[in-house]
Amino acid sequence: MSLQIIGIRENPEYLERGIDYFAAKWGIDRRIYADSISHSITCDSPLPRWYLLLEDNEIIGSYGLITNDFISRQDLYPWLCALYIDESHRGRQLGAKLLEHGRLQAGKQGFSKLYLCTDHVGYYEKYDWKHIGFGYHPWGEESRIYEATSL
Repeated sequence: MSLQIIGIRENPEYLERGIDYFAAKWGIDRRIYADSISHSITCDSPLPRWYLLLEDNEIIGSYGLITNDFISRQDLYPWLCALYIDESHRGRQLGAKLLEHGRLQAGKQGFSKLYLCTDHVGYYEKYDWKHIGFGYHPWGEESRIYEATSL
């Protein structure tokens, strides 16, 4: 089995498959991901960036690096978002691989820190993410904010 993490910006042939994957896994209107991901391919800005985890050319995971994850803390960026591993592939430390990849990519783009928001407790701490506070989403929910040093 061959695992690889690819950027959609560098591999635009995965654009449609990537959009479909993110939209399906997060239950968010496909247009939202299509707009962000398709424009990320041609923009000069270092963000956003979208990544896919492939095993034998099958998409089994994903994440993105974005400027804000629908959270009130506009002063913090970039954000790691949409971290997902297919249920049938969980328990193999693949999420850890994507988290490390995200920290490396943030560092390559010149960012010293990386943030994420979640309602999970205990998972991210295992991978050197530090809970730094709370933020608020436009739909009224509170979310835990985590910070990690870029690699």
